[in-house]
Amino acid sequence: MTLLRSYPAHGTYDRPRSRVADVVVFLGAAVLIWLIVHVSSGLNVPFHEGETNTTVSTDAADLPYYAARSLLRMFAALGLSIVFTFVYATAAARLRRTRTVLLPLLDILQSVPILGFLSVTITAFIALFPGSQLGLECASIFAIFTSQAWNMAFAFYHSLVSQPREIDEAARNLRLSRWQRFWRVDVPSGMFPLIWNGMMSFGGGWFFLVASEAISVNNHTYMLPGIGSYVATANDEGDIGKVLIAIAVMIVMVIGVNVLFWRPLTAFAERFRFEDSKSAQAPRSVTLELLRRSHIPELLGKILGPLVFPLDRLMRVFGLAEHPLHVAAGRRRAGDVAFGLVLTAVVGWGCYRVVSYIADTVGLGEVAHAFGLGALTLVRVLVLLVVCSLIWVPVGVWIGLNPRVSRFAQPVVQVLASFPANFLFPLVTAVLVATGASLNWAGALLMALGAQWYILFNVIAGASAVPNDLREAAANLRLPRRLWWRKLILPAIFPSYVTGAITAAGGAWNASIVAEVVSHGGTTLTAAGLGAYISEATTTGDWPRILVGVVVMSVYVVGINRLFWRRLYALAERRYSL
Repeated sequence: MTLLRSYPAHGTYDRPRSRVADVVVFLGAAVLIWLIVHVSSGLNVPFHEGETNTTVSTDAADLPYYAARSLLRMFAALGLSIVFTFVYATAAARLRRTRTVLLPLLDILQSVPILGFLSVTITAFIALFPGSQLGLECASIFAIFTSQAWNMAFAFYHSLVSQPREIDEAARNLRLSRWQRFWRVDVPSGMFPLIWNGMMSFGGGWFFLVASEAISVNNHTYMLPGIGSYVATANDEGDIGKVLIAIAVMIVMVIGVNVLFWRPLTAFAERFRFEDSKSAQAPRSVTLELLRRSHIPELLGKILGPLVFPLDRLMRVFGLAEHPLHVAAGRRRAGDVAFGLVLTAVVGWGCYRVVSYIADTVGLGEVAHAFGLGALTLVRVLVLLVVCSLIWVPVGVWIGLNPRVSRFAQPVVQVLASFPANFLFPLVTAVLVATGASLNWAGALLMALGAQWYILFNVIAGASAVPNDLREAAANLRLPRRLWWRKLILPAIFPSYVTGAITAAGGAWNASIVAEVVSHGGTTLTAAGLGAYISEATTTGDWPRILVGVVVMSVYVVGINRLFWRRLYALAERRYSL
């Protein structure tokens, strides 16, 4: 008996190979490699600390190159996010003691705005690569990474802790090594949430592309060639026409990434469903069909396949052997006490240092002021969550349960979700300036443009992962619509919805730094809130207020997660795991 049942579409493995497919795949790979090498050649240009570059060319002829540079940064950040997700989420799910640290730390990391990371890391990256622009590139990639990684880590962690018990017992009884279990059980079982949240995180990276390519921190401005910095420069010049051209290029790029990358992955992930009957209409991908008809993937598998067994042996040498079934109770208690003492000492010392620094600089009264601003941002976040849940949960279920609808709706949703909504901020700002409207109420709308998709994507992923045999049973029983929602759909998507709502809330807090301060053509609008507070402190290099803003935002996000979202997470694990 295999651990994971796989039901590929009819004819997946008996399709005739095609020489034409070989030629197309080979040429495509060659062009891709050439583009990566060509674009990468512009990364390591001379740069010296203290230099500032406040603009980039807004010639439309440069847009294809700028788009390629941005895309390279996005995929570099995605690769880092996947590695981080595998290591961090697995440690949080499998190591009992470290979970007590890693989960709250992940809450804090998710709550730290991208400008907070940039303020701390940009100087270090510039010093790491003296005399080269590669330091700025690394800072930009790291900033994009911080907008992608946390959502993926949350999703993969939930897939690990909600694995069916029989799968866990089978892996232990078969004495699989940790390495074998990870690749043969954990990754396949988490493939659906990982891919869907990867798509959403990729879209989150687009949202913060302007902030990561047009970096304004510590009274310095750094512009890297990219479509985000192009939009920032065109916006500063008040040139709406060039902004619209960049939007058109962005739409083309997002569609291309969907067709060539995400769509094949979602179709490939169908083989990892946990169910006893296959869907009548599985997702399809022209790109995946082309790869399956080519001899090249099979040839690469024959070359690299023999490396798997030696790698398994190597992992055993480094201690990644079988999971112990039992640990002595006394040994466990002693370890818990020692771990708790060390953790308490480290956290206590850190809190003391932070409080002392704030008290000696801006004073503790500034913290109360920041908490008041955070309350205003919290209201916007709550309104956003309620409205977006009412709108997108039914839509996500409709898309996820209907493969025919998903085939056409998924690319549209991915374009909308991946499209950086802050590219539209100049247009919204122009409307607000012309009408004299306040950003205090429009700020929630701007935050929703970037955060709402976390809910939709997770609901789609949860609905599409509902076993087909349960759906057939509900249809055969002729469940009334209300009972169908209450007894099947809502419990089935509840874990995915909780993941989406947590990440949407965190994304909304993070998006507040760009949604509460917007500008166009020399006119700047500011909403009262914690995001505007952090944005202004970062731009001027006010380190004490940056720290106050980051700490207050972390307290809000972590506190709400601990008091509310984590309880829903525990409920999802206890009652609603399929």
